[in-house]
Amino acid sequence: MTAKANISDQKTVAYRLVEAVAHPVRLEVLRIFSYRTASPSEVSKELDRTLGSISYHVKVLRDFGCIESVKSQPVRGATEHFYRAVLPPQFEDKEWAKLSPAAREEISCMVFRAILGEVLRAFNHGTFDARENRHMSWVPMELDEQGWRELVAKQLELLTEEMRIRAESAERLRASGESGTRVVAVMMGFETPPGFGFLPAET
Repeated sequence: MTAKANISDQKTVAYRLVEAVAHPVRLEVLRIFSYRTASPSEVSKELDRTLGSISYHVKVLRDFGCIESVKSQPVRGATEHFYRAVLPPQFEDKEWAKLSPAAREEISCMVFRAILGEVLRAFNHGTFDARENRHMSWVPMELDEQGWRELVAKQLELLTEEMRIRAESAERLRASGESGTRVVAVMMGFETPPGFGFLPAET
């Protein structure tokens, strides 16, 4: 994993990330704040939930440092606060290696759960296969250590390119005032157990 955050306490990091998505509504709230700045009132309307329920989940996300307040404005005698997601911590390989196996597994499960949620939403709304040139690949391999290192290095190179594409697209959209297309790009490379598919290996 690549890095942006300085990690001083692995338990705090893992606990904060896991708590952020411990409730399905909280995951949806965080997803909205990841895409745009919004207020709890706006989120409650989008998710068709009570303002009290959304405000509670917003408070939890804020307390765990997953979102930040960006502005406030008066609305009918009250103050409406607007939030956005804080970029999730990304770890250098050395920092990731310092985490316990349990902490790494918790964070990986959190990320996978978010990915799966986005995939299901795309299927439910008919956007997953809306474009003829959408990409999905699955490449089982048997690699030696050099092959594994090369695969990881190439994926990190592509991640850098994805970040560049995202930043340059954001600049163009700001300049034009147009709305962009929401896209999720996913890469994974992991060791699998013996056997193939979902059935146990024959003995």
